[in-house]
Amino acid sequence: MPNIKNIKGKRGFVMKKVRITVMRKVRHDDLIEEYENPLEHECDVEEGQVFIANGWLKPDNFCDSAWESLSPFVMALANGASDFYDGWMKNKKSAMISCNDGFRPVSFLLETLDEDAE
Repeated sequence: MPNIKNIKGKRGFVMKKVRITVMRKVRHDDLIEEYENPLEHECDVEEGQVFIANGWLKPDNFCDSAWESLSPFVMALANGASDFYDGWMKNKKSAMISCNDGFRPVSFLLETLDEDAE
């Protein structure tokens, strides 16, 4: 769970949209060959692909497993959190989070947009 001490607790605060950009996909073929059963459907996101979270809501066609890893950070950013882990990111209104797939991890850049959630 992200450090959410910096959420703006102002009355009437409106949630923001959060851009989720696929930054990097990695595939560990040696681990797949040794440990994974064959899959019917592998991750199909592409580097550079962009999703927009409307506040804390999962974007359409976004991987459920990846959302499990990202959603606490998306919710925090949408609600005004910033500066996770005391200065980890250069852009204080962002986070770099990876999905929890040990065979095909995907890194996502999360960025708070100025646009209000609907």
